[in-house]
Amino acid sequence: MRPDEKIAVLYIDDENNNLLSFQATFRRKYKVYVANSAAEGMGILSKETVHVVIADQRMPHSTGIEFFNIIRTAHPDPVRMLLTGYTDAEAIIDAINKGEIYRYIKKPWDAFELENAIRNAYEIYITRDKLNKKIAELQKTNDELNRFVYSTSHDLRSPLASVMGILNLAEMEQSVQDPNGYLGMIETCVNKMDTFIQKIIEYYKSIRVDAEYTNVDFSVMLDESIKMVKMQRSDIEYILNIDQPVNFINDAFRISVVMDNLISNAVKYQKPDEKNPRVEITVITTAEKVSIKIEDNGIGIIDQHLNNIFTMFFRSNNTVNGAGIGLYIVKEALTRIGGDISVHSTFGGGTAFYLDIPNFVNGKYDTETRKPVTQ
Repeated sequence: MRPDEKIAVLYIDDENNNLLSFQATFRRKYKVYVANSAAEGMGILSKETVHVVIADQRMPHSTGIEFFNIIRTAHPDPVRMLLTGYTDAEAIIDAINKGEIYRYIKKPWDAFELENAIRNAYEIYITRDKLNKKIAELQKTNDELNRFVYSTSHDLRSPLASVMGILNLAEMEQSVQDPNGYLGMIETCVNKMDTFIQKIIEYYKSIRVDAEYTNVDFSVMLDESIKMVKMQRSDIEYILNIDQPVNFINDAFRISVVMDNLISNAVKYQKPDEKNPRVEITVITTAEKVSIKIEDNGIGIIDQHLNNIFTMFFRSNNTVNGAGIGLYIVKEALTRIGGDISVHSTFGGGTAFYLDIPNFVNGKYDTETRKPVTQ
């Protein structure tokens, strides 16, 4: 507590003698407000900064717990304490468990006990206030950083596009002699940087865009994803096994981000000399979830790297161009929509990713249990 600040306490009781007694006992130590009804107490809370609220349980028009239940939403900052001369054990326990009150004091109250309770409650108030300010500062810093990264990424793509345009023009006109292949090296580096920037933008959108739950048609989504990656390598066989007898509701944007990244990886990490390169995708949808397997017969991942592949900027194979952010984006996107992912890989024999994503077709999503809540 600052030396120049007094603890502000609001005491609510329908008995005037109790109000006068409280004022006489604590007016020199605290900044005391008193009210003889819940309505009057609400009026004081609307006008004054109050650190601790003490209310009698038995009042004519509202119990103390009912009053606290109201101000918990309207005025959440003050720490709430209940004063009771009755044994309402179940109601008090329920109120404490629900966070409506910090503690209760028995009537008639003891001045020393009540003073200690008020000071402890004020310490909680100060701690919460500091925590809320720190959270707000961190949120502001995080938002500013995300906006900076997003803006910078967009600004970087414009000069990269210009460089690529000049390289393509030089190649078409054959106006530059390049016996050492320097132009090709520049083009490779520019493409690598552009891919990295696109991943950053993709990550930003994934963490900033609010979830929008819509119907997902996996046949359409996978067809679009495969069309995109076919430009990387046209000789790969895609085997689709889609079983979707029911509607599937979830965040289509984030699921498409997951599919695009995993299928792109399956193509990128194929063996250069594989005679029959393939990517097999299996989708099984039920009313509860969708189970997806994306399997390839590519180069695989060594066992020592499996625990790190979802870490940002981790690359399990340095011979293939990559930003090391794709699987991190996959993990983040799945976490935000309640999904899980696991991986099995044999070095030299291919990799399989297994996904489970909840179906919200029958209700809402419980953020604590990470399961759909049926209506």
